[in-house]
Amino acid sequence: MIRIAAMADVHFGPDAAGTLGPHLASLPERADILLLAGDLTRIGDPAEAQVLVEELRGVGVPIVTVLGNHDYHAQRVPEIVSTLVAAGIDVLEGDSITLEIEGCRLGIAGVKGFGGGFVGASASDFGEPEMRAFVQHTKARSARLEMALRDLEACDLRIALLHYAPTPDTLAGERAELYPFLGSYLLAEAIDRAGADLALHGHAHAGSEHGVTAGGVPVRNVAQPVLRRAYAIYCFDDIGKSAPVDLPSPPELAGWRYLAH
Repeated sequence: MIRIAAMADVHFGPDAAGTLGPHLASLPERADILLLAGDLTRIGDPAEAQVLVEELRGVGVPIVTVLGNHDYHAQRVPEIVSTLVAAGIDVLEGDSITLEIEGCRLGIAGVKGFGGGFVGASASDFGEPEMRAFVQHTKARSARLEMALRDLEACDLRIALLHYAPTPDTLAGERAELYPFLGSYLLAEAIDRAGADLALHGHAHAGSEHGVTAGGVPVRNVAQPVLRRAYAIYCFDDIGKSAPVDLPSPPELAGWRYLAH
């Protein structure tokens, strides 16, 4: 059995110090790994990442993350990555990692992703250079995700870790006009072609937790405003044969409150 704790969109800043750590105290008793689906900071300041690192220090399980759009805002991504890596956190962007957990080879492929929309209402790389660049970036990120997942074909369990959404299912609740800026069907196509057991993302604060790709891969939106708890836990009881089971929130998360930014 593998238990995956996941969260996204913590948007940490100096005034968030001390708000998350207490809710992670018992995480090792309930999960084997913690996955973060981006937007770790508010404006991409490395000092904000350091505040989050202090909250995560000593959590007691491996931590793997991708970055989100907020983390890119100040154009200091290398510094943020260095801060996270120095704390023992694995940061993925178009690559993958394999971990041995409970006798299982767990593979995680991570990419920020990008927007573009979904089938029937998506952008195309035609016309102005700016529009072509927008869509080409999504295509490039999706291609990297597919390659990273294929590198994990020998794993018992494969997770696609994103920030942007691969399916409109988990955007339900958001204004339809925002969908093109919240994700892309190209990410789901990459996941379905390469194969995965679960896809996790954030970014859509007013979305929904549960979704599925056209190919049947379960998708979970783990943005904290959606979860309304510090993190969610998804359990695979029968590796390779069943969808993840959503475990109930532990009691100490009941009083958790999302820190608005």
